[in-house]
Amino acid sequence: MHAANLLSHRALLTPQREALVELASERRYSFAELNARANRLAHFLRERLGVEKGDRVSILAHNSVVYIDLFYAVGKIGAVLAPLNWRLAARELAYILADSRPKALLCGPEFTATLAELRTGVDVGRCVALEGAVIDGAPDYDAALAEMPATEPPQPELDAEDPYCLLYTSGTTGQPKGAVIPHRQVLFNCVNTAASWGLSERDVSPVFVPLFHAGGLFAFLTPLFYLGGKIVLARSLEVEESMWVMEEEDCTVILGVPTIFRMWMASPWFPAADFSRVRWFVSGGAPCPEALMETWRKQKGVVFRQGYGLTEVGPNCFSMTDEESVTKSGSVGKPIFHSEMRIVDQAGKELPADTVGELLIRGPHVCSGYWQNPEATAEAIRDGWFHTGDMARRDRDGFYSIVGRFKDMIISGGENIYAAEVEAAVLEHPEVAEAALIGIPDDKFGEVGLIVVVAREGTAPTAESILQTCADHLARYKVPKQVVFADALPYSPYGKVQKAVLKQRYSNPQEG
Repeated sequence: MHAANLLSHRALLTPQREALVELASERRYSFAELNARANRLAHFLRERLGVEKGDRVSILAHNSVVYIDLFYAVGKIGAVLAPLNWRLAARELAYILADSRPKALLCGPEFTATLAELRTGVDVGRCVALEGAVIDGAPDYDAALAEMPATEPPQPELDAEDPYCLLYTSGTTGQPKGAVIPHRQVLFNCVNTAASWGLSERDVSPVFVPLFHAGGLFAFLTPLFYLGGKIVLARSLEVEESMWVMEEEDCTVILGVPTIFRMWMASPWFPAADFSRVRWFVSGGAPCPEALMETWRKQKGVVFRQGYGLTEVGPNCFSMTDEESVTKSGSVGKPIFHSEMRIVDQAGKELPADTVGELLIRGPHVCSGYWQNPEATAEAIRDGWFHTGDMARRDRDGFYSIVGRFKDMIISGGENIYAAEVEAAVLEHPEVAEAALIGIPDDKFGEVGLIVVVAREGTAPTAESILQTCADHLARYKVPKQVVFADALPYSPYGKVQKAVLKQRYSNPQEG
């Protein structure tokens, strides 16, 4: 039940099939070539850096084939991949490194200054230089691999619960927590995605999001390699290039976040873009406005789905058919194979259909807990159920919709108001680019909603028109009491809106 041999077995089945297109280098790799690279790195980690079973190995770099090498190499020798979010400040990375204590760290040339700062205050392990980076005492990655054999490395005893990855989640309420992703979870993410999403060896998917996130690693990359499909890997998102790539490489399943879909729509290439080979698009990472999905469907004639996932439970927790993506637009679908879902109240009692409560998930795709944090683990996983902190509802047909984070809920005059629901309504306004709802104190109702709005470039929406859009889509008590406009929303390095910053900024409603 471990995942150490996933690439080895795929390379045995279809060795010469094209597996990866690396856009930055314009290199193409077969499964046999990827497996040989992973084997060479596994030997190097063991023999030259002393990496053993359970040791963490980190990487601080932009997307490249090295992430693929490292992901499969650590699996083969029982080590643990602990990738670093390069968007974080050195102080934030120092906390993660001190917590995870990697045995080795691979570093790209863009981050050598950050690494030098880190090395003055924390043990980062043995360093390896990528892409010609100059790092004191660090061997060159390509030269080191060239000296290693391409044979399969000796494999330690492994089981389903051995850690495979250590992925740090957003620390919006404190320091980041390291979600322990065991071999079991990696394997069942492949199985569940293949069985539930209808992927096949003929599918091609681009990866435009960072590989230090669960979405980059697990949404399509590992499931498609499991099946024998192909990945097109971008170093980062370039809007025009990405649209050309989707056509040129005959991409069939495409993951984005709402911001990316808006960027593509705003591109001058969008009207002429040919998406006829795309089976479906899926939006994840944040609630996707129904108006945005409908615009894509009407203008490009595509299938557009909305997904849901978390680092701790994997990026692909629900699924739907092409037809259901229209008839149930706004829903994330039904639970995937090998998974159980419940919606419960604050007392843990299961709720009936069409009632909002917390989403709980149980199954082999749930993480083991949090690294060296038994308190957080016990709080999140109770009796085998992972408490997501997300509020959801299930309709009578079994389709789930995500209403918002429990911590984003506003209680106004005794009524529950869910931020994501209000934000989705505001985003229906054609001149609104982004929106975030917060609660502010109110003498009469306890707290009321204040919506912070970022206008689309070249537009000037009025507060009155935004409130009218809300009134057209929401019950009266859910309509915000105040609208303020901002040039931009504050985002954490993990891509989440920092509502604590907004609350501090707008705690006095007269200061908007």
